[in-house]
Amino acid sequence: MENSFQGLKAMVIDDSKTIRRTAETLLKKVGCEVVTAVDGFDALAKIADHKPNIIFVDIMMPRLDGYQTCALIKNNKDFQDTPVIMLSSKDGLFDRAKGRIVGSDQYLTKPFSRDELLGAITEHVTHV
Repeated sequence: MENSFQGLKAMVIDDSKTIRRTAETLLKKVGCEVVTAVDGFDALAKIADHKPNIIFVDIMMPRLDGYQTCALIKNNKDFQDTPVIMLSSKDGLFDRAKGRIVGSDQYLTKPFSRDELLGAITEHVTHV
């Protein structure tokens, strides 16, 4: 399993430094290139430059939340096919449904495991 994601670009958008670091460490260990962003505005500024293959986005963030960020990404023709995985400590049906409505491809509940994170990449990224 190690290094099987060589060359893959992942973006992690979360206002929690701990979550960003955790996800970044897990992803780098398997060969991913990782770009992090502290909120939706930060992410939108970086997406065009880095063109990630997959995006992990926290829901609860200041300024631009995960739902708004996901909707903006999915409404951009250049990035509409980029998988967006929602990250949240909320596990309600409403939260999951709202994530689907804005176009998210999957919903992971925090704290997520290494296997869940890598499983999302395996499931949604077909090519690098």
